[in-house]
Amino acid sequence: MSNEIEIGRGKRGRRAYSFDDIAVVPSRRTRDPQDVSVGWQIDAYHFDLPVVAAPMDSVMSPATAVALGNLGGLGVLDLEGLWTRYDDPTPYLTEIAALDPARATARMQEIYSAPIQPELITARLKEIRAAGVTVAGALSPQRTQEHWRTVVDAGVDLFVIRGTTVSAEHVSGNAEPLNLKRFIYELDVPVIVGGASTYTAALHLMRTGAAGVLVGFGGGAAHTTRVSLGIHAPMATAVADVAAARRDYLDESGGRYVHVIADGGVGRSGDLVKAIACGADAVMLGAALARANEAPGRGFHWGPEAHHSHLPRGERVEVGTSGTLEQILFGPGHTADGTLNVIGALRRAMATTGYSDLKEFQRVEVVLSPYQPR
Repeated sequence: MSNEIEIGRGKRGRRAYSFDDIAVVPSRRTRDPQDVSVGWQIDAYHFDLPVVAAPMDSVMSPATAVALGNLGGLGVLDLEGLWTRYDDPTPYLTEIAALDPARATARMQEIYSAPIQPELITARLKEIRAAGVTVAGALSPQRTQEHWRTVVDAGVDLFVIRGTTVSAEHVSGNAEPLNLKRFIYELDVPVIVGGASTYTAALHLMRTGAAGVLVGFGGGAAHTTRVSLGIHAPMATAVADVAAARRDYLDESGGRYVHVIADGGVGRSGDLVKAIACGADAVMLGAALARANEAPGRGFHWGPEAHHSHLPRGERVEVGTSGTLEQILFGPGHTADGTLNVIGALRRAMATTGYSDLKEFQRVEVVLSPYQPR
């Protein structure tokens, strides 16, 4: 059955849904929230929480990466951010939070024009490793060729290649493109790569040998790709499509399971619940963690797209501060807006629908139920 809709006589389009368009349906069984497991494992690394922090300067510093690791999640440091450009980025983080909105993009472009220093990549990753948590760092596809050896030599456990969109087949007439398949094959550490938002793109990424695929394109709180490039992937459909690619690749590869991580559009606890329900193994949180007291952004949130030197496709947004990192993950919640105790909400949703672990919960029934904000 096709759900294509006629846009006009010369163009048809498939109807796609965001997390706001769907809802999870209770089943015949309920459980106690304490009996629910929300842990997951990727390669040799087990995590108590299905939470990966987005590699964004407003979310992750070496200290917050360690704090999240100690709470059971995975912190990913942006290895092209301020922490690898400046010995002490604190004054710049303070300045970015105080910038006049009209001046913010231009000044951020200036701040981020400082060169990346390989010795700082090494120092930051070693700082996280010394704390005894799983070490993860992220590079964009464009910078991976240049810096990957520094990252691996520094002792990273999980290597993240994250761009707005990443393909297994990047075509360039100017430079030797990153051959993901060869790169991942030669690397000794598991690689998480993305974003991808379609079945075909995800299947190609899975065939490169990636351990995980990030799902999303321009759906984050700080992205403006929909208005600047006209490109947007509604997340419920994107996650479900990529989960189907994971299932088919499992058959094709004779049992190799690639983890699906929803990256974008997961701003509140209900979005996290629906991302898992659509087939995600874990979620990558940006704005949700940028609201922490400890977050380097000081109540503001931005990604690398916000200071792109030629075509900014994001902006610095004010997300405010909700509570400590621990309160955001585990509560207690003092508001009912889905910003605090996101893991408690996930446990409650799984218990209310009768599922005991994340893999089971991926099979929960969902319905179309467009959300009307009050």
